[in-house]
Amino acid sequence: METKQPTPRAILVGVQMDGVDDTAQDASFKELGRLVETLGYEVAGTLVQKRGGIGGLTVLGSGKLAELAALTGGTGVVGGWTAPKTSKARARFDSADIVTPDEPADTSKSVDLPRPEFVIVDHEISPSQSRNLENATGAKVLDRTGVIVEIFHRHARSREAKLQVEMARLKYVAPRLRESATGGGRQRGVGAGETSLDLDRRNIRDRLAELKDQLEQIQRDNDQRRSARNDQLRVALVGYTNAGKSSLMRALTGSEVLVADQLFATLDTTVRTLKPETKPRILVSDTVGFIKQLPHDLVASFRSTLDEALEASLLLFVVDASDPTYEAQLEVSRTVLREIGADSVPSLLLLNKSDQVDAADRAALMAKHPDAILLSSKSPADVAALRETIIAFFETKMEDAELVLPYAKQGLLGEIYENTRVLNEDYDAVGRVLKVRGLPGAIARLQRALAVQ
Repeated sequence: METKQPTPRAILVGVQMDGVDDTAQDASFKELGRLVETLGYEVAGTLVQKRGGIGGLTVLGSGKLAELAALTGGTGVVGGWTAPKTSKARARFDSADIVTPDEPADTSKSVDLPRPEFVIVDHEISPSQSRNLENATGAKVLDRTGVIVEIFHRHARSREAKLQVEMARLKYVAPRLRESATGGGRQRGVGAGETSLDLDRRNIRDRLAELKDQLEQIQRDNDQRRSARNDQLRVALVGYTNAGKSSLMRALTGSEVLVADQLFATLDTTVRTLKPETKPRILVSDTVGFIKQLPHDLVASFRSTLDEALEASLLLFVVDASDPTYEAQLEVSRTVLREIGADSVPSLLLLNKSDQVDAADRAALMAKHPDAILLSSKSPADVAALRETIIAFFETKMEDAELVLPYAKQGLLGEIYENTRVLNEDYDAVGRVLKVRGLPGAIARLQRALAVQ
């Protein structure tokens, strides 16, 4: 019978810097805890120190470092770094795993619960700080960036997302490579004179170049598909991770997209048609969620995915109205979209999960955001009202026109019905005379096609 491995345990570590209040710190730790739980770890405790910054050799002061080491079973002393017999970073690179949660915890020092195996720092720290913390605590150390990168790795499904995440992970691992005690000698053969660390770094550079080429090809294909949809009505759902975008996507389109109460359940952009279908049809896309301190490499890697928002006609900012920090989350989303130049796209604010908010808070939300739409993706009436709002928005962008379809070009009839709403259809000696309503670009393209001899 297979023995079930114990759940890895982690201590959350943070520095409360000057100007950060307790509420903001608590919200940050709560979010980090959810990230850690998404990895399948158990949060064994938290440790916070008020400091001016996160500089220094170990992020924490000596007193707090000793306190942390007592929890993890470490010495609390940084000392000189002695390379392990097997390079952990080399193993991470070779196995393509930053985190190894399946390793059993060392229970020799506790008769009850095993000591925490991981120290998770709620900041982005340097490789040297990470190494010093590992020496002092005897635990594996990950910063916030490492946790997010690992979650992305586990949740990537499409080829594009997997390539994007691998690129971000390699960029994270590269500066953290360490030479093993037994592998530091010179190599013979191809690349003679290189150490194993040199080989690791060269392998990463080569792989990054290969990934870049593959992604550029995929992105060219995506650009062609998006270009083909230029004349269509496009809505993009954007917002913080776990705000309910996928649930709303499923409600609006009837698609079987993944819905899960976890962070970053969706990494791949999904494009579906609004249901019941309209004429012309409206496309709805679900995009990757945002989070505070989203690593820059991930933003860059997922740029093509976020381009769905840049090229949309309407952005729907989905916010979890039941979350006390929803305003900070909304600002994070807007900041990321500003970075890619999508802040000029027309938008609507959706205060989602209203079923989890009491009447008094709902009234306060609407008083604060009078132009927002308060709804629940679980309410068919709310979803139907949102659908009508989306249709009404696009109605203002449309114009009426008359198209004459010669009898010799009846093959274009399907394209006309696909890209416009036919209001009236008649016949004359030349062909069909159709009064249509649609986007100016779509009508102009059809007129050009009809004019070709």
